[in-house]
Amino acid sequence: MKSNLIVFLVLICLYSCKSDKKQPVVEPEPVIVEDSIPEIEIDSIPEIIEDTIPVVEEIQEVKPPAKKPVSKPKEPKIVENYLMESDIKIAPVEHGTLVISYNGYNIYVDPVGGPEAFKGFGPPNFILITDIHGDHLNVETLEAINTANTIIIGPKAVKEKLPSSLQGNFTTLFSGLSRGFSTSKMSLDIEGVAMYNLREEAKQYHPKGRGLGYILNLNGKRIYISGDTEDTFEMRHLKNIDVALVCMNLPYTMTVESAASAVLDFKPKKVLPYHYRGTNGLSDVKRFKQLVNNGNSRIKVVQLQWY
Repeated sequence: MKSNLIVFLVLICLYSCKSDKKQPVVEPEPVIVEDSIPEIEIDSIPEIIEDTIPVVEEIQEVKPPAKKPVSKPKEPKIVENYLMESDIKIAPVEHGTLVISYNGYNIYVDPVGGPEAFKGFGPPNFILITDIHGDHLNVETLEAINTANTIIIGPKAVKEKLPSSLQGNFTTLFSGLSRGFSTSKMSLDIEGVAMYNLREEAKQYHPKGRGLGYILNLNGKRIYISGDTEDTFEMRHLKNIDVALVCMNLPYTMTVESAASAVLDFKPKKVLPYHYRGTNGLSDVKRFKQLVNNGNSRIKVVQLQWY
């Protein structure tokens, strides 16, 4: 009996030890839900990705605009509005008014416009007046710029228009005659040249014998100032002129064609169109230059700014 009990106990022990072994883990079967994601074949994945992922365009690198080099503002171009003939400077003021300078001396021609028109110029040593019209003779301007030693030169008709305060310094000149002036710094000879209209309809403006043009002999140069005139016999027969200032405006003086014709006759080395504003505006000085140069290319036409 005792032996049977022992055997029984041994069997129980062996059974218990055997039951302590780990049981294999059984994973639950996956639950298949209806309408779930369908099975996708591997070969179709690239197409699906291409259809479902938005296409991102390649981003170009945007470079900032190149900086322009900072440039300094351009200096205004300074145009020299005068003619230098040897050491003689001829500078326009306006219309028929100009200043001729040499060796510290100044010659004002037909000064009008008040003293402010002559800022930048030294005081006049000589004043030449060609005629009695307001664009050549202005008493207020003369009184403002005149000095005790200024010599005023002009025809008799001009002297008669001046107050007694200016007549004391006045020298009367006549056509075909000349007057010499000498100082320690210069020698100046001034010759009167007839100026007048030729056309019947224009003779009322500048009758013969009233006004004067001038030839200045200065530092070996001969400078002709026409005043208000047409292409007269006296103009056409001028000789040895280095610089000529020639008027051209209608109805008061002459056409550009008449002016060019006269210039081609007396053949100055240089010619300056001046006094070219008429009742219908400015005369065609470009045509004047063309006519002169077509007729004689050796004559230099110098266009300065008068207006």
